[in-house]
Amino acid sequence: MITRRSFTWGTAIAGFGLTAGAASAQDFPARPVTLIVAVQAGTSADASLRALAAATEKHLGRPIIIENRAGASTTLGPAQMAATASADGYTLAQIGQTVFRFPFLRKTTYDPAKDFTYIIAVTGYTTGVVVKSNAPWKTFRELLADANANPGKIAYGTGGANTTTHVVMELIAKQQGIKWVHIPFKGGDATNALLGGHIHAEADPAGWAPQVNAGQLRLLVTWGASRTKTWPTVPTLQETGIDLVSSSPYGIAGPKGMDPKIVKLLHDAFRKGMEDPFFIKTIAQFDQEPFYLNSADYHDFAMKQIAAEKRLVDELRLRDE
Repeated sequence: MITRRSFTWGTAIAGFGLTAGAASAQDFPARPVTLIVAVQAGTSADASLRALAAATEKHLGRPIIIENRAGASTTLGPAQMAATASADGYTLAQIGQTVFRFPFLRKTTYDPAKDFTYIIAVTGYTTGVVVKSNAPWKTFRELLADANANPGKIAYGTGGANTTTHVVMELIAKQQGIKWVHIPFKGGDATNALLGGHIHAEADPAGWAPQVNAGQLRLLVTWGASRTKTWPTVPTLQETGIDLVSSSPYGIAGPKGMDPKIVKLLHDAFRKGMEDPFFIKTIAQFDQEPFYLNSADYHDFAMKQIAAEKRLVDELRLRDE
């Protein structure tokens, strides 16, 4: 979720109608469930969802198999699920913020308002901007001042073009009247590029946490509504005078047309998984907090986010030609 007073981001939707061929809730689950994770293995979201799957399968009664399908700024996996998976509850996917943004950027094979059955909202990212520990900028304001004095000279990396981190950095640039260069990477590759001196800064979720805690990277600012528990001395964007808050929540959905009884079975199992100490401990490593919404609330929340993403794409003129 990203808030700018009158502006909020989050995550999205689906109908719960039963279609022909949908599985019987009475027998569900009769085999393992596959959860498509839309990011690379080893990232914060991957670790969090693996922990959730391990905690949830105890309550579901069947294994939950993680399948990483990264690509297209986290939209590849959900798009493939929507296009090919049966609405029987055995194939689910992580849904991130870009799923709602991309239909307004280019032609997609899915409609986020129609092609998913949203089951449960899980958590959101702790995101921030990091630089090398020997970089000249001790604060985010110093980095902004350098970017202002040297247009087009500061290069920052993110996990991909038109991801939420990219969009927020461009909102900051527009608000502050600066110009910097965006370099998109896959997964956690931006951190390696930063450590190697190929970029000046990285704006991403807290996959950089180990390097910050080890003293290799310096965290300049975080994007939440309040300071983090792990890095309480690091200010938020709002404290630096930038009126933005971003947590970019993600959750779990299935294809459209799932049986409401199967949706409830899955929701209830994942809800218990979210209460498991193993899951809570795992997300705490990345300074993430649970962001629980039940299926109905997740649907309502998502519909608002789809509209907000359209406004954002129009405002920043992000649409591909």
